Amino acid sequence: MTARILAGTCSWADKSLVDCGRFYPPNAKTPEDRLRYYAKQFPLVEVDATYYGLPSERNSALWVERTPPDFTFDVKAFRLMTQHPTPPAALPKDLRESLPAALAAKKNLYPKDLPRAVADEVWQRFESALLPLDSAGKLGVIVMQFPPWFLPGPQSRDAILEAKARLPQYKLAVEFRNGRWLSEKNADRTIAFLRDQDLAFVCVDEPQGFENSVPPVTEATADVALVRFHGRNASTWNARGISAAERFDYLYPEDELREWLPRIERLAKDTREVHLLMNNCRDDKAVVGARQLQMLVGADA
Repeated sequence: MTARILAGTCSWADKSLVDCGRFYPPNAKTPEDRLRYYAKQFPLVEVDATYYGLPSERNSALWVERTPPDFTFDVKAFRLMTQHPTPPAALPKDLRESLPAALAAKKNLYPKDLPRAVADEVWQRFESALLPLDSAGKLGVIVMQFPPWFLPGPQSRDAILEAKARLPQYKLAVEFRNGRWLSEKNADRTIAFLRDQDLAFVCVDEPQGFENSVPPVTEATADVALVRFHGRNASTWNARGISAAERFDYLYPEDELREWLPRIERLAKDTREVHLLMNNCRDDKAVVGARQLQMLVGADA
């Protein structure tokens, strides 16, 4: 393997992880303590909180201070930037108050709803908030995770290209949540499109057999490759009204992680860096899986 391989989890501050008491030591009582401890165990983390609300430049600067020089943050895009329904309350107060009354009263907003000036400001604030991480060399990729109803077609490809144009100095990685993008009819076109645009394809491990299941296709379309491990809990995959911790409640046995070793090796031959991220975020199951991956693939510790 020629690439640098990094393993980590899709959050260091997940409530389920903190509450289980099996990862953080008793003296890690604050967010600062927990990030410093996490960064001694793993070289990579995905920031999940930025999906729910826009990041701040202050927090980015603090993350830089609290982690070693070679630590990497992958950052999940704010949900409004990836076509997800977004409550007006998730917007910063000044942007929320600038909305027309009819929009502010909606349960959820979508990109098409927003006045152009507000949409522009959302993208600009997201971009500027991450500058401290980028300047410190600690920003990995922006994870653009699109919803299950985001289907292959010109409009969707245009939305991906808009994201690239909006965040020109950052490396973007695209995760699909609908298997049609990787169907026999569409797979070659999807991979070629991402490769032509230098956008990383997010490989996934997740339950199969559902309409929205994405197969474990392994392709490197940029100089960074990502694999996100969502677990294989079929009973909760499409369940409604449950928490993320319940949906992704799954402990990987070693043999299922070993299935990925030849795939990871292929990715490592075609990229400069491979990011392996555990999203089975119930209790300490993600950190257990990330440690297993570190041992199996000889990832950086």
